[in-house]
Amino acid sequence: MVTGASKGIGASIAEHLAAEGAQVVVNYASSKSGADEVVGNIQKNGGKAIAVQADLSKPADVQRLFQETGKKFGQLDILVNNAGIYEFAPLDEVTPEHFHKQFNLNVLGLLLATREGAKLMNGNGGSVINIGSIDGIQVPLLETFASSG
Repeated sequence: MVTGASKGIGASIAEHLAAEGAQVVVNYASSKSGADEVVGNIQKNGGKAIAVQADLSKPADVQRLFQETGKKFGQLDILVNNAGIYEFAPLDEVTPEHFHKQFNLNVLGLLLATREGAKLMNGNGGSVINIGSIDGIQVPLLETFASSG
């Protein structure tokens, strides 16, 4: 399974895993057309894939995503936590909603997906790969604060 796989890095990871023989779950939050295109590319090249919509910031969606994966493939061997967002805002424009939108996907969603993924690995082991970005090591909030004062 690759979360956030309807475009960009996630789509590429899904297609590469399929090319190596993996059966792939292409997760997407909102771009059904993008996910369907990735699945189509995989199938066109002889691979197996399904697209499953789930907003990883919503616990019920995460459970449904892994239930559908279990029904289709029985178990999970690889989970790539790729879904994430980053929306920069100056410190005085950061709201609780802004914070929770990012935290609930980038942190809570990753934890929920990993928990559910481990259940589907059926005690047989597996791989969990967490994708991050350079934004995770930069400190733009502090830079903004320092430059404004």
